[in-house]
Amino acid sequence: MRFTSLFLILLTITTLTSCISTKRLTYLSEDKGTEADSLISFQQMQRPYRVQINDLLSIRVKALDQELTSMFNPIGDAENSTATTEERAYFDGFLVNRHGEIRIPTLGKIKVIGLTLEEIRLKLEGMLLNDYFKTEANIFITVKLAGLRYTTLGEIGTGSQVIYKEQVSIMEAIANAGDITLYGDRRNVKILRQYPEGQRIHRVDLTKISAVNSPYYYIQPNDLIIVDPLPQKSLGIGETGFGTLATVFSLLTGLTILLIRL
Repeated sequence: MRFTSLFLILLTITTLTSCISTKRLTYLSEDKGTEADSLISFQQMQRPYRVQINDLLSIRVKALDQELTSMFNPIGDAENSTATTEERAYFDGFLVNRHGEIRIPTLGKIKVIGLTLEEIRLKLEGMLLNDYFKTEANIFITVKLAGLRYTTLGEIGTGSQVIYKEQVSIMEAIANAGDITLYGDRRNVKILRQYPEGQRIHRVDLTKISAVNSPYYYIQPNDLIIVDPLPQKSLGIGETGFGTLATVFSLLTGLTILLIRL
C-alpha cells in the first residue's frame, strides 16, 4: 500500500509537470514592464534582398511602342491560359542558374547573383538603352521575385509554400502553412537560410514580442522553417492539464486493477 501511494505521488508530479504551459503556446507575448496598447518600436523594412542561385525572377520590359519590347517579354500564349499563378511564374520566370546567371532573349546571359532587384533593373536598363533603345522610347522595366517560396517541416503544416508578396514575416509564413501544432516549440523556431558561401541556421523565439526586432523576422526565398516537437509529445501524456489528469487517472485505474488481481 505504501508503494502504491509513493508511486501515485511520483506519477502525479511527473505528469502534471508534463502538460504544456500556455506561455509556450502564446505568440509575441509582452514583457511584464510593457503597458497594454503601448507602441512597440521595430524596424519594418528588412535589408534589400540579394539574389541567390535557384531564385526565380519576373522581368517585364515596357515602352511607348510595345512591339519593340515583345522580344524581351514572355510570350504568355494560349497554351498556358489554364495554368495556375505558380505555374505561369515557373514558365515565364527567369531562373538563376548555378553560375548565378539568367538568360534573357536577345540579351543572352546576364550575371545577377549577389545583386538586389533594383541593381538588376538598373543593369538591364543600361544594357537596353545602350544597344536597343533610345532615351525617347521611355522604357520601363520591373524586376521582382516570382513569388516568395519557402518550405516548412516538423510540428507545422509541412510542404512547400508560395506567397506573392515582396515582404513576408515569419508569422505570415507560419499562418500560411497552417500554424504550429500544440506540440510545436515556439521558443526555438529554426530557419535554414541560403547564403552565397553556404547555409546557416538561425533561431527565433516567437513567444516574445522582441521577435519582431530579429533580423530573421522576415523570411527570404528558399528558407526552410523547422519547428521541433516539445518533450511532451514523446511522453504522449496530454496537451492540457485536464488531458494529463485524465491520462493519470486511466493509468492509476489500470494499476489498481492489476494490484487487486495480484
